[in-house]
Amino acid sequence: MSRILRIDASSRSHGSFSMEFADYFQKKWLEQHPDDEIVVRNLAKDAIPHIDENCITGFYTPKEQHTDALKSATRLSDTLIDELLSADVLLISTPMYNFSVPSALKAWIDQIVRIGHTFNFDADKGLYGLVEGKRAYVVTASGAVFSNPEMAAYNFLDPYLKTLLGFLGIGDVNFISIEGTTTDEKALEKSKQQAIKEIDDLVCQVPDEARLAQASN
Repeated sequence: MSRILRIDASSRSHGSFSMEFADYFQKKWLEQHPDDEIVVRNLAKDAIPHIDENCITGFYTPKEQHTDALKSATRLSDTLIDELLSADVLLISTPMYNFSVPSALKAWIDQIVRIGHTFNFDADKGLYGLVEGKRAYVVTASGAVFSNPEMAAYNFLDPYLKTLLGFLGIGDVNFISIEGTTTDEKALEKSKQQAIKEIDDLVCQVPDEARLAQASN
C-alpha cells in the first residue's frame, strides 16, 4: 500500500480547474490502486502561515537547543515535513497566479524546505536533497496558453516547481497542464482532453517496484 500526499493550492472552493483534474487523477489512481491511502491538505481551507523570525531561527538551531518558543515556532514545519516524508507519491494541484505559484503554496514550500530535514549540505557533496524515492505529479491551471512560444517565457511556475522538487531529491516529476481557462476556449478544451489522456496513461503505468519484481521472476 502506498500513501499519496495531495496538496491543493487554489484559492477557489468551486470552479477550480486544477482541483477538478486532481480529483480525476485521484479517482483514476484509486481505481488502479484501491488500497492506497490519500492524505489531503487544502491550503485554502487550512492556510499555512508564512515563516517568521522565530521559525527561521528554529530551522538553523540544533533541536537539542530549542527553547519552548522555538519548539512552538517549528511545530507546524515538523508536521508538514513528516507528512511529506511519509508519503510515497506527491500530488500537487495549483493554479498559476501572476506567472508563478500562489502565495499559499509558497507558504507550504517555505515550511517544508528545511536544512537537515528535506535537504542538507556538506563540503564534499554540496547541497543535496533528502526527499528521495518518491514520484510527484503536478496538475496546473493557467488563464493563458503558456505552451504557445510567445508566452512560454512568462511561465515561472513549471520550472520553479521542477527545480524545487529536484532540489529536494524528487527527480520523477510529471506535469499535467490545463491552459486557456480565461482566454481561449478552444485551447482549454484541447488541454482538458490531453490532461485526461495523460492522467489515464500515468496512473496505468506499472510502478517501478512491480516492474523490477516481474523482471526478476
